[in-house]
Amino acid sequence: MRMSGGGPALMSEVPALVARIREHAARRPHYAAVRFHSTVSGGQPQGSTLTYDELDRTVRAVAVGLRGWPRGTRVLLAHAPGLSFVTSFLGCLYAGLVPVPVPPPTGHRHQVQRSAGVARDSGAAVALADPEGRDAVAEWLKQSDLGHIVCGTAEEFAASASDWVPPPPAEIAFLQYTSGSTSEPKGVMVGHDNLADNIELMRRSHGWGPEDVFCSWLPVYHDMGLIAMLLTPIYLGATAVLFPAMDFLKRPFLWLELLDRHRATVSCAPNFAYDLATRHVTDEQLARLDLAAWRYACNGAEPIDANTLARFAERFAPAGLRPEALLPGYGLAEATLYVSGTRHQIPPVVLGVDPEELARDRLAPVSGDAPSVKLVSSGVVRDLDVRIVHPQTRHPLPDRQIGEVWIRGGSVARGYWNRPAETKETFGAHTADGDGPFLRTGDLGCFDGGELYITGRRKEMLIINGRNLYPHDIEREAGDVDPIFAALPTCVFSVPGRQGEAIVLVQEIRSRGLSETDLRAYARTAKSVLSVRLGVRVPNVVFVRPGHVLRTSSGKIQRRRMREDFLTGSLQPLYVDLET
Repeated sequence: MRMSGGGPALMSEVPALVARIREHAARRPHYAAVRFHSTVSGGQPQGSTLTYDELDRTVRAVAVGLRGWPRGTRVLLAHAPGLSFVTSFLGCLYAGLVPVPVPPPTGHRHQVQRSAGVARDSGAAVALADPEGRDAVAEWLKQSDLGHIVCGTAEEFAASASDWVPPPPAEIAFLQYTSGSTSEPKGVMVGHDNLADNIELMRRSHGWGPEDVFCSWLPVYHDMGLIAMLLTPIYLGATAVLFPAMDFLKRPFLWLELLDRHRATVSCAPNFAYDLATRHVTDEQLARLDLAAWRYACNGAEPIDANTLARFAERFAPAGLRPEALLPGYGLAEATLYVSGTRHQIPPVVLGVDPEELARDRLAPVSGDAPSVKLVSSGVVRDLDVRIVHPQTRHPLPDRQIGEVWIRGGSVARGYWNRPAETKETFGAHTADGDGPFLRTGDLGCFDGGELYITGRRKEMLIINGRNLYPHDIEREAGDVDPIFAALPTCVFSVPGRQGEAIVLVQEIRSRGLSETDLRAYARTAKSVLSVRLGVRVPNVVFVRPGHVLRTSSGKIQRRRMREDFLTGSLQPLYVDLET
């Protein structure tokens, strides 16, 4: 049985998120679903809003226009920040299609190339953009030899909302491409059931509901911005307040100002955002803030610094922010998003541990004035089966023993798009006694007293300002900075810096005929060019003689060994330009 688009559809026929929006449109049609703010030249944020009734009608109209494509067709979404992305994404779900979010092709070269790689890998047949960016997206597709992809806008495709009937849903809700890799992007297949399970997990863990207000600047093509800050409030019947990431980066106070203005209760951000706000909000701005309504200040997507948490709590306590509002957590795209989080109404748990024992993969709490490393707990795990497993032997490990984090449960995604071998390796792991399948996260951590501590990355991925970057991508970019670097090995890794993890680039260079002034100029060029291309700072450059970038017998760069040599002063550099 199906009903016309004007009335509620039979809920069993549509995905959970679509069913929820339809219910909200019927029960609270005039309640604000999504508000979007953008800063105009005068500096004041201007807003536009979609109520649940408007959202449902608009999305149904878009879905009707898209129904000519077969169920499961992948649709590339290359939008600038705004409501157009919301209607395009949901329009795909209403049409039984699979949205594939990517940044608009207006950023740095590596980002544009990565988006083209995503388009190819996903096999997208359609691309949707915002009206202002449509022509740029169409030109980018043409220049990327992707001119066969039909390009348009949700507004262009929109038809009569009353003609909508719920199609059979695609098995996959959307493809979430992992960040960082430009040459081989991997699309995580998030099912409708995975999405609903993960949102329900967050709801049960934190007590979120329809009266909450979510406020975010996070890009919606990243999993935290998309799922936690857009799809979750819509699923719950709450309100999402969104604004562009660039507005936040230019003016961090705007984030807190909008939290105050909308009496927002939930906002998620990486650690660097809390540090940025602490350093840039002035005393005069602080005096105007009331953050008492902000009860869930979620912190994730990159390593969490205990000092950042303490400084942020102290700085904004006069504005009514309570320490227990800070909620460190852990998650990853392969588990849809959320895995663990700090208990509500309890301040973050910070544990001082012995650094030497930590280096031996053991968690040994210390007290008093003994040297220690501060670890921030990622909270507790609810309704997922999370194990700490020895990466080589695959034996489960006891509390305080550091191993790889393995996960099993309804939130674990279906695997990687068109990558059966990698899917089997990552999503089909079994312990030594045959228990499984589990998701192998590549992250290292342990449990202590029910708290999950993430201690590092087994993979070589770098996490800088909430972004995952692969070393080999940066190394390839370095080869294009200047001909003097071409065909010579580069090694990239990260080390703890003053403001979180910092990139170090070690580059072989032929120095004959070069003065120290020349080396300084090449180092500064590398730092500035790579920072622009990557969209993150590259503060540390080290030049070494040819042959000094260490490789294995098979030719692979030994990044971990190079990092150890850097930290111990064993690199024998020709020239260094360090800010860490």
